[in-house]
Amino acid sequence: MKHLREELWFKTPHRRDYVNITEQVEGLVRKSGVRNGLCLVNAMHITASVYINDAEQGLIEDYDDWLEKLAPHEPVSHYRHNRTGEDNGDAHLKRQIMGREVVVAITDGELDFGPWEQVYYAEFDGRRKKRVLVKIIGE
Repeated sequence: MKHLREELWFKTPHRRDYVNITEQVEGLVRKSGVRNGLCLVNAMHITASVYINDAEQGLIEDYDDWLEKLAPHEPVSHYRHNRTGEDNGDAHLKRQIMGREVVVAITDGELDFGPWEQVYYAEFDGRRKKRVLVKIIGE
């Protein structure tokens, strides 16, 4: 069995950002040499997510608005977590909603997506360096 483990690093300029990482993940699948297997992509920080959806700017803005309504950043005093000196209680909740990871099948050396599917890194407490793990296994 072949395998590859790589880390992608991000430092987004805003508190909340959404980064399409599909091409980077596809490049790692090619690098791995795996023709048929699985690709795991997961955020290695508790205030960031990896998810799959459409690469459409309006949808990304809808996600951002929806998440901010569900778990608004302010007032920061609203979150008990922030009593520890942090100001990112909302980011932890947003991550729970959007999830930690995705697993995509690899078929004939390509990510086996449905129509319009893309892999995104979502950052909810940005402006510092964070990483995403990509683990590829198969034959």
